[in-house]
Amino acid sequence: MSEFFGNADKSDQLKAIILQLHEGKSVSDLKAEFAEILEGLQADEIAVMEQSLIDEGFESSNIQELCEVHIEVFEDELKKQKEEHFMPGHPIFTYREENRELEKRLRPFEEMIKAAKKGSIDTEALLASIDDIKKIETHYQRKENQLFPKLESVGFNGPTSVMWGKHDEIREGLKELRTLVSQNESGKKIKKQGSSTLKTMKSMIFMEEKILYPTSLKKLDQSVWTTLYEEEKEIGFSWIDRGSLWEPALSTYSNLQKESVSTGTTEDSNAISLSEGALLPSQINLMLKNLPFDLTYVDADDKVRYYSATDDRIFPRTPAIIGRDVEKCHPPKSVHIVEKIVASFKNREKKKAMFWLNFGPKKVMITYYALFDEHDEYAGVLEVSQDITEIQQLEGERRLLDW
Repeated sequence: MSEFFGNADKSDQLKAIILQLHEGKSVSDLKAEFAEILEGLQADEIAVMEQSLIDEGFESSNIQELCEVHIEVFEDELKKQKEEHFMPGHPIFTYREENRELEKRLRPFEEMIKAAKKGSIDTEALLASIDDIKKIETHYQRKENQLFPKLESVGFNGPTSVMWGKHDEIREGLKELRTLVSQNESGKKIKKQGSSTLKTMKSMIFMEEKILYPTSLKKLDQSVWTTLYEEEKEIGFSWIDRGSLWEPALSTYSNLQKESVSTGTTEDSNAISLSEGALLPSQINLMLKNLPFDLTYVDADDKVRYYSATDDRIFPRTPAIIGRDVEKCHPPKSVHIVEKIVASFKNREKKKAMFWLNFGPKKVMITYYALFDEHDEYAGVLEVSQDITEIQQLEGERRLLDW
């Protein structure tokens, strides 16, 4: 680990730049003052500096707030970095391809935002553009639920928390912009909101490609990228079909995975005794995967140990979250809510927490249940998420089969 972190003095000097930036010093002044230090700057040095600041108690929300300004200080050197090339199919190649598709969509979007200030607003076209751009959500979900957990597993979680916060800014920005356009608000308001969101999205592309990806390639070994490849199809892709030239390299891994999967038999000796009856592991798995709701189990140590991999999960989950701290599985802005729920369960103040929300056209109910074992010891949390749209619409009775 120490070999990766490199020169501690360099990290301290970079921290000094960021701290002065937060104190109000201008970007141009800092670039001039620290020109020698900034020369030859590497992506991982910035990422490590941010991690160090957070480890020392610097709030990730403060870094998030001035993230774009930080990039202004470092971007000249970061642009000089040579980009490592990959075959289609490698997760980094896929992330980059999605960014190219996003850039194509941001160009006409930007023109419409500029025109809005002059009062020229094609409401239908702008709403369609926003809805199309929102498909980047799948790209962000793969980062949050697959790449970030892998980085956290090697002790690298500060910058990922900052980036997740920026994802949420973009989500909220697009949502607010869509509301303004739908309500025929003034071109000035639309231009202001649209320009701000556009800037954050462009900065996100730069941060991903110049900091996140190079750092991830240094932190994660080949087997991790293979695992990510295997898992990412569970969430899907933004606009593109994933390439497959990199796939042949996975044949050995795939065979090992297949060999490790228990085939199960119908012999009673393989069954697991339950409080009532006994079931084979394959039968338990089949039942859990076909329940009309999603389950996630978090153990007494706040680690995610299981989720039901249903075909139509409401919220994405991948094997990368297994063993992950539950607080890392939620956006930074909602972590305090999760912590409060878990604490209230452990203290036996509450046994259940319920939420319901509009999720696109769906009405979704999320319920957290406190679990206690046969000795009345706290055993964790069961999260149940269910689409209750059809249930809410039920009227009268149905006593006969009607398909």
